[in-house]
Parts: sequence; structure tokens; C-alpha cells
Amino acid sequence: MTIRCLAVDDEPLALDIIESYISKLPFLQLVKTCSSATEAMQVLQEEQVDLMFLDIEMPELTGIQFLNILKHQPLIIFTTAYPDYALEGFNQDAVDYLLKPIPFDRFLKAVTKAQERLQRNGKATEAAPALPPTPAAPEHDFMFVKADYKTIRVDFKDILWIEGLKDYIIIQTKDQKIITLLSMNKMMEKLPESKFLRVHRSFIVSLQKIDSIEKSRIRIGSKEIPIGEVYKEQFLKWVEENNIQ
Repeated sequence: MTIRCLAVDDEPLALDIIESYISKLPFLQLVKTCSSATEAMQVLQEEQVDLMFLDIEMPELTGIQFLNILKHQPLIIFTTAYPDYALEGFNQDAVDYLLKPIPFDRFLKAVTKAQERLQRNGKATEAAPALPPTPAAPEHDFMFVKADYKTIRVDFKDILWIEGLKDYIIIQTKDQKIITLLSMNKMMEKLPESKFLRVHRSFIVSLQKIDSIEKSRIRIGSKEIPIGEVYKEQFLKWVEENNIQ
């Protein structure tokens, strides 16, 4: 059984994360990502959707308001940065409630619940494949990238920051600058989540290399890196969790 998914969130970073997670699981298929409830409504009218990842706090229509006007609802997994909505979310018969930033193991647990509910409801058209095991932690502390007509080993511990330039990225290490053809989303998939964080549409930083935080800027050595508005909340949560403030 393939579960057709729709992701609805007004934060581009949140949509990027959900899209990345869906791509890791062969029994999930992403129909589309939407930045508003009105856009999602149009998709639901045109496409078959089995499962919707829905943010609660959105402009124009909240996730709850959106559900209340839908006649035919797919299964719902709420995604939100606000734990206060948990009770209201479950009152909507949601499959699960994921608190941002969403770890992959928690995402996998939620979609497993959705798969089981679809099977109980008799909506499976064929035997569902067994869930893949939760990916193990990466065994390596490095990656290989293509640059200057060769393949270069880059140790994660040497990376200071990564900057996106259209279709290219610059990997700045303590010793060199490496330019390679890769998107920022693909780059994030290669990096260990515990050590790197995207803080701007054009910047990923090594969390271990941050020297200071000044208002909406991060300083790594002499480099000042801006913190984008859509990434600020997740970054500040990391700061709080690590008792930096």
C-alpha cells in the first residue's frame, strides 16, 4: 500500500523537513506541499490524499478551522511548534501530534499509526510492505563531494558553515573553500542533524563552531551569518535546549 501524502505549513523549513522524511520511506508518496489552507483545499479537490501533515498555527485559516470546513477529510497528523494545541488536535481525531522540530523517529512512529489505521479501515488495496527499520546513526563522520573534477573527502568536524548560491553551494572548512553542484536540501540530508542546522535560506552552520550570537546574526570566527525569520524559531529552540541564553 502506498500512502499518498499532503504537507501543509506556512514555514518553508517545516515543509522541507517533512518532504525529506517522506522521501526516506518507500510506502509514502508526496502529492504536494502547500503553504496555506486555501492552496491545500484545491489539491484535495483534485487529488487523492490519504494522509495530511497539517500545521495548526497558520495565517488566514488555522489548521483546525481548515478541518472544520472540509466535508471529506484524509487522515491527519498535526505538526506544530505549540504544545498547547495538543488536546484540541486530538479532539479532531488526529492520528498523531508532532511537535517541531520533528525528529525522524517520532515522524516514523506517527506514519506507522496512520498505516495501521488505513489497514483497519480497509482502505489498503494490497498488502502493505513491512516498515523499514529506523535508520541507524551514520557510521561515518565524513562525506564525499564532487568539486574541481574530483571527489573530495570532507570531515564534518572541519566544516565551519555552508553557503548556498543558486544551484551551487560553498563548503567553508577551516582550511579550504569547496564549491560543488548541490542544493541546500540535499546537503542537509548528508549532514548529521545533531551537528548542523540551517539558519537561513542560504546558510547552514556547524553548531559546534558558533562563537557568538548577536541579535539576528551568528558569528563564526570573523564571519557574520544572518538568521532568517523562518528559521529563527528552530534555532532559538536549539539555543534554549543547550542552555546558551
